Parts: sequence; structure tokens; C-alpha cells
Amino acid sequence: MTEQQPAEKTPHPFDQYAFMWMMAIFLGYYGITTLFQATSDQISYSDFKLAVTENRVESVIFRGDQIRGVYRGEGAGRFMTVQPTPPDESLLSTLESRAVQITVESSTQPAWLRILLTLIPWAFIVLFFLYFTRVFQQRMGGGKEGVFGFSKSKARLFEAKENDIGYDQVAGADSAKQELQEIIDFLRTPENFQKLGAKMPRGILLMGPPGTGKTMLAKATAHEAGVPFFSISASEFVEMFVGVGASRVRDMFQEARKKAPALIFIDEIDSVGRVRGAGLGGGNDEREQTLNQVLAEMDGFTAGEVVVVLAATNRPDVLDPALLRPGRFDRKITLELPQHSARQEILKVHMRNVPMQNDINIAELASMTVGFSGADLANLVNEAALLAARDKADVVTREHFHKAHDRVLMGSERKDLLNPAERKRTAIHESGHATVALFLPHSDPIRQITIIPRGRALGMTEQLPLEDQHNYSEDYLQTRLAVLMGGRCAERMLCGNISSGAANDLEQASHMAKVMVTQWGMSDLVGPVHFRIGSEHPFLGYELTQERDFSEDTARKIDTEVRRIVSEAEQLAATTLEEHRPILLKLLDALLERETLDHATLETLVNDAVDNQLPVKIAEQP
Repeated sequence: MTEQQPAEKTPHPFDQYAFMWMMAIFLGYYGITTLFQATSDQISYSDFKLAVTENRVESVIFRGDQIRGVYRGEGAGRFMTVQPTPPDESLLSTLESRAVQITVESSTQPAWLRILLTLIPWAFIVLFFLYFTRVFQQRMGGGKEGVFGFSKSKARLFEAKENDIGYDQVAGADSAKQELQEIIDFLRTPENFQKLGAKMPRGILLMGPPGTGKTMLAKATAHEAGVPFFSISASEFVEMFVGVGASRVRDMFQEARKKAPALIFIDEIDSVGRVRGAGLGGGNDEREQTLNQVLAEMDGFTAGEVVVVLAATNRPDVLDPALLRPGRFDRKITLELPQHSARQEILKVHMRNVPMQNDINIAELASMTVGFSGADLANLVNEAALLAARDKADVVTREHFHKAHDRVLMGSERKDLLNPAERKRTAIHESGHATVALFLPHSDPIRQITIIPRGRALGMTEQLPLEDQHNYSEDYLQTRLAVLMGGRCAERMLCGNISSGAANDLEQASHMAKVMVTQWGMSDLVGPVHFRIGSEHPFLGYELTQERDFSEDTARKIDTEVRRIVSEAEQLAATTLEEHRPILLKLLDALLERETLDHATLETLVNDAVDNQLPVKIAEQP
């Protein structure tokens, strides 16, 4: 669901018309000083005397050394000249003899004109300074406090009436909502807790992978409690000026205390909350000062202050211990990737405003989206709606969801990428994966096989587990390794050589085998021990550093075991392909003909080939 944003402020009239005013003043000043020059013809003094002698001048005006005049006749123009120094004494008699009207003006400008011409440049400079001051102030986050307002809090305030996201719009986080219910009760009726001497947690840390709904859950908690909600990203505290972050923290907590009971939400708190003095984050003094101020403000809560701080991060492993001790972030709530039932509830939430065809099976969609976060599921529904709009359909169909799933998981189709030779090799590779997966007893069911390039992949054999898994047996992992090596073995069997297409398979297989040896104790040579092969991200699973806590001799043993496990998996895949070579060739022909084989087509194809005698595994759809 789209979060409601705070109403934008109406631009100040000065911001809208400042540039126009500056241009008007400049043009007015320029017009006053050049008006006569623009309407008069500049002539030489000799031409002027000739015109007087020829009786072509009607009137003249003397002003200092300037002579301005008008020619005779209707529609005649004006002229201007400058008399020489010393003045021509015969000029007046010549003008009088030609009946020219003579006017003499003072060379001194009127007082009002002198003042105006003096003030206009200064007014232009002042307006120019004010305009760019306001621009600088806005870019630095300043507010009504002026140019130095960037030291004030940039937290966005959502009043209770503006925040319309409740728990009914946050599906799949029942355990987290249950833990936060106590906080809601405290914000609603703090006196019930205070009369018993109970002290509610000052801070709650929401931990979980990206897209699991930490920000939305915090906002929904404020909505359920009916209190103001201050939302800010931790990175917004830090600026190039030392002390600005600490100042913003102080201002935010002051504003929250004024609005109490209130809830503060700090997103991505690891931006300022990293371990101090460990080199993480560059040892930035401004960042550490900001963290120190956060710690001091949370310590400064009195017993009667009803302000709760929620913070979110997907890197709890790098947070400073002082931030996590009791009295600050007392509680930690972990949001995991949603399970099957939770995915169904999340899909229902995002499908509320999307017209659906009656044959949409939400349980089927939930089975197809193992490992998807809440944000991924929202993206899936949106992609399906976009595809339906592109097809000019009135409702979103099951086919739209299947196409959207493939696009989200693998990327957009690129049918013109492969030449015939590469297309055949890709078909051989994917047929190898599929054949091994079909006939090994512990492999996941196959959903589809495709040789249509998507994203960076030239083809894909997609397997879906029957249910969400958290623990993996050794048999399952060995089968998974054999499936990964099946494409490479098929290429060697049917092409006589191998290609670079197995690079990603080898990367996954090597990493899985290394984890089996070093962390899961699945090697008799290395033994039931745990070695750190890298600092793994607690939620994303990949290695962040290359630190290790074992000797070179142990490293050689680990390398030997990793090579042995992967080689055994390759041998198992090769043996399986030799035993079921007819199925491999049949899948190859079908892929070259149809490019994509779904679970129903694959089931019919394989069962007909083996006369329903072998326990092949095709993904069963709910």
C-alpha cells in the first residue's frame, strides 16, 4: 500500500515572484537611464549647426553641455548632441535668427530621481541576496528559523489524523504485531502502567531483510495507538558540518516531547549507530557525535515521558553495543521473510484494489513466491496489473501473474539474444539440470524449464520446494549440488566439451560446499567444527569480509573437501544423465521446439517416456 505523505507546504510568495521583481527593477533602472537615448538620434555638433542654418530645427533644450531638440515638420524626429568646450558664443544668435524655440534646464537632476537611481541598484542587490539565501536555506533543510535552520530536525511529522495505515494493511507479521501491542497499550493509556511502577521499553529495534515491512509496521503502530508519528532516516542526521547531526537529534526529541505521547521512527539506524572506533563507517566524527546524542537523549527520558523510539535495520551485527543495552533499545523484534500463509495474506492486501479474474488462485501464487518479501509481493501484483493494462484487459488474469512472476524473478525476455548454436547449447544445459532434478530422490519439484534469455540468464530450470524450509539435510544438499552440475555434465555428454555457461552454477556449488564443510560440519576430514570463512550478512547470507580463524593446514583440508564434494556431485549428475539419456534427448527436442516447458507439459512428456514407471517429480500446483 502507498504510504500517505505529509502535505507539501505552499511556496512563499517571495519564492514565486522574487526573480520577476528583480528583473522589473533592473529593467526599470535601465529604462530610466536610457529612455531619451533610445528615442533620440545622436548627431554631431556640425550636423546640428547645419540643420539650424537650413532652418530644419523647431526647438532645442539646453541642459549642461547637452543639446536636445526637435526637427520641424509633422512626424519629425528628435536629436541630441553635445556642445563643444568652450561654448559656441554665436549659437544663441543663430538660433534666434532662425526663430528656434529655446529652453534652458538645470543640469542638476531632481531629488526624487537622484534618490531613485541611487536606491535601485541596492534594492537589486538586496533582493538578489535574499533570493539565493532562501534557495540555500531550502537545500540545506532550513525552515522558518532562517538560513541556519538546517540544524533543525528534518523528521517528517504525521499527525494521528493524517496517518491512515493500520495493522489491517500490514499482513504477514502477526508475531511482531503481537509484541508491539503492549507498546500500543502504553501509548494509549500510560497511566495504567505507571501506577504499577512499570517502565515501558524506551526503544524497540526492528530487524529483518529489506522489504519485510519495518517502516510500514512502525507507522501502523502509531496509527493503532492514535499518536503523532515522527519519521526520519538516520542518514538525514549527518551533514558536512560537524555538530549538525547532534543538533538535529536534540531538536527531534524536543519536538516529540512536546507532542507526547508520541512515537519516533528512525530508519536504517546503522547509518549512525555503527560500532565506534572499529573502523566501520570510516571513523567519522560527525557520525559518532550523532550516535552519542541519540544515546544521551534516550537516557534523558523521564519516567513520565510517553515517547517510544522505534528503529529499523537489516544490519544488527554492526550496531554499537551501547545502543543495544537495556535502557535504550531494550527489545529486538525480528521480521522474517513471510511463510506460505503470510504470503497469502500479503497478496490479499495488495489485491484489494486490483480487479481479478475468478480463476486466480492465491495459494498457487504463494507457492510460486518462496523467498519473496512483502515488497517483492507488492511488486508482483503491480507487474501483473501493468501487463494487464498493456494487453488492454479489464481484469488481471492468472496468465498475467505467471508472466509477472517470471519477470520479477528472472527479468524481461530477450528472444533475439541467442544464435542457433547458443540456443541449442542452452537447451542442452537446461535439459541436463532438469533430468537430474527429475530422477534424484531429494530434489525440489520443477515448475518450468525455459531457454528464453531473461536478465543475465540465457535459460533457467525453476524448482519450487513443496513447503518453506529452514533446515537442510545432507542428502538434500548433495542432490542440490548434483542438479547444479547437471547442465555442465549434459554439455560434456552431448557436445563433447563444456562452455562458460556453467559459471554461476559453479559459483553456487562451490559456496554451498564450503559452507557444508566449514559451518555445518558435513565433512569427516575437517570434523564437526565451525570456521569463519567470512563475515556473513545476518539476513542476506553473502560474505562481507574475508577474515578467517583457521590455519593454512586447515585451509588446505577445506579446499580438498570442497573439491571432493563438488566432484562427487558432478559424478552423480553424470551417472544420472547416462542412465536417463533418452529423457535428456526428449527434453532437448521439446525445448528446442517450444522454448518453455511448464509443469503440466513436462509431466505429460516425461511420464509418457517412462510409461509411468519412475517417480519423476513435477511441481504440483495447488
